[in-house]
Amino acid sequence: MAAARGLIMTVSEASAGGTPATTASDGLVLDFGDRTEHIASGTTFVIGRGTDLSIDDNQYVHRRFLEIGEREGIWWLTNVGSGLTASVASADGLAQSWLAPGASMPLVFRATTVMFTAGETTYEFSLTAQSPFYQVSTAWNDAGDGVAGLLSPVQRILLTSLAEPLLRQRADGAVQLPSPEDVARRLGWTTEKFHRRLGTLCDKFSRLGIHGLERGADGGIRASQRSRLVEHAVGARIVTADDLALLDAFVVQEPLAAAV
Repeated sequence: MAAARGLIMTVSEASAGGTPATTASDGLVLDFGDRTEHIASGTTFVIGRGTDLSIDDNQYVHRRFLEIGEREGIWWLTNVGSGLTASVASADGLAQSWLAPGASMPLVFRATTVMFTAGETTYEFSLTAQSPFYQVSTAWNDAGDGVAGLLSPVQRILLTSLAEPLLRQRADGAVQLPSPEDVARRLGWTTEKFHRRLGTLCDKFSRLGIHGLERGADGGIRASQRSRLVEHAVGARIVTADDLALLDAFVVQEPLAAAV
């Protein structure tokens, strides 16, 4: 079933669709917080612990997690880890993929955003190709009826609250997402109300074909699923920094409504 906004592209679809003929590619630029790395054509760049982009302060990150390399003139992103997944999207959110362990996908757009969660921390970095294969000419916000047709106002506020640390300005490329108790407290809800509405939200996205949001055997939503939901929503620009004003207004008004 097609997603309501933009294109959800699986790794198999990205790999099986064939690759356009091209001359040798130029390099990539990786931006992670205030750090910039230039990856030269013909080289391999590894993200993990004790690697080219080292995240040594988090034991949940694999020693070798993501590998960026060039094969036959095409840049590829490969998950060489054993447990973590990554959410990969074009910078405008029009195309998105979920990169599972052992999977690879070509980096075909000028700018690509990559997000992953390890433990309680969510990381984000961008990759910019000097010679992209494809240019996106359709504005994301013009696709169909946009987020208004996908989320109710309360669901949009909940999703914005879950993603709030990623949407606020930050410089280090890594944030800790709020706990269920923190979100419930911020919205003026009980934890039971939070979990009920979160489950409904995950079910909606799961029906739209977003991987990694299926409920567990006990019917609950795990922390990894909350992270996956946030990664998808931010990567696909379902919620943006513009939604923070709506969240702030709701937080102010909700206690007043409860008192009436």
